[in-house]
Amino acid sequence: MKSVLVTQPHHYEIVESEIPVLQSEYDVLVQMKAVGICGSDHHLYHGLNPNSTYPRIPGHENAGIIAKVGSKVTRVKEGDHVVVDLIITCGECYQCKIGRENVCENVLVRGSGTDGGFREYLIAPEDDVYIIPKDLPFKYAALIEPYAIGAHCTNRGRVVKEDIVFVLGVGTIGTIIMQTCKAKGCTVICADINQELLDRAKKLGADHVINSREENIIEKVKEITQNKGVMVAFDAACFTGSLTSLFEVGLVRNAGRIVSLGFNTEPERISQAMVDSRELDLIGSRMSAYQFEPVIKAFTDKIFDYESIVSTVIKFSEIDKVFYNMDNPSNEVKKMIIEFD
Repeated sequence: MKSVLVTQPHHYEIVESEIPVLQSEYDVLVQMKAVGICGSDHHLYHGLNPNSTYPRIPGHENAGIIAKVGSKVTRVKEGDHVVVDLIITCGECYQCKIGRENVCENVLVRGSGTDGGFREYLIAPEDDVYIIPKDLPFKYAALIEPYAIGAHCTNRGRVVKEDIVFVLGVGTIGTIIMQTCKAKGCTVICADINQELLDRAKKLGADHVINSREENIIEKVKEITQNKGVMVAFDAACFTGSLTSLFEVGLVRNAGRIVSLGFNTEPERISQAMVDSRELDLIGSRMSAYQFEPVIKAFTDKIFDYESIVSTVIKFSEIDKVFYNMDNPSNEVKKMIIEFD
């Protein structure tokens, strides 16, 4: 089989190896059919992901077919279509025991801390794979993982239908957060500097969009909320200063919640007074926990317009195009999916 190995920042190679052999009676062999390209894959390739090590096979938005099962596997069978959870956890630490396995003290992340899905076959424990409908195209099944992030972070933010929600940044994750909040019945305001992305967000259900190059975010939010501010704000932009900007008076009302999703390592300028004077909640959110099955059901029930998220599909045999697009960002290439030949 072939794998794509990032040997160090800005360098990758195609390597050939034997198809892996099951190491446990509870393992399954997955023949990869599609893998989504996430911002963290860009960061891994460019040396900007603080949680990554090298050499590494990227890819954590993984979908495929069960090719072989261990003798004690009962949850899936050969031929099942599945998605693969991105996290490997110990199940024994404090975090795992309170339902926070995504921040397990021994967590490994496929495609970051351990090898992921930029390869033709991978092995995973049966507990890490989830059956999907066979009529769901693999290129869309690969989106189940980012939609699980949307489900997790909105749960972390305690979003309810009465909320007015603000989403800063409407790339893939920001748009998914918007759709998830709309599915909960919320009013959603989105802001970005890219009008094309804002137009897509509006088409997919955003109630209000703000082009922050042309409009003042605070003034627009005040206008929309009758000077009260939103209940919840999500930082899906994740650039230096983006989190601090959500604390500006007028954006989030007293007793509101701010949810952070990024791994930017530069310090923000947040003071105790900014948090405490209005008793705001600053909530961290990383990946997802126990959200694959609810999201698969939502996909089955056609809750989301996930097809509009994918902009570019690239064959695995043309993997060079993926890295070219990483090196040469384009407004036309919003969300890449690799399909295996």
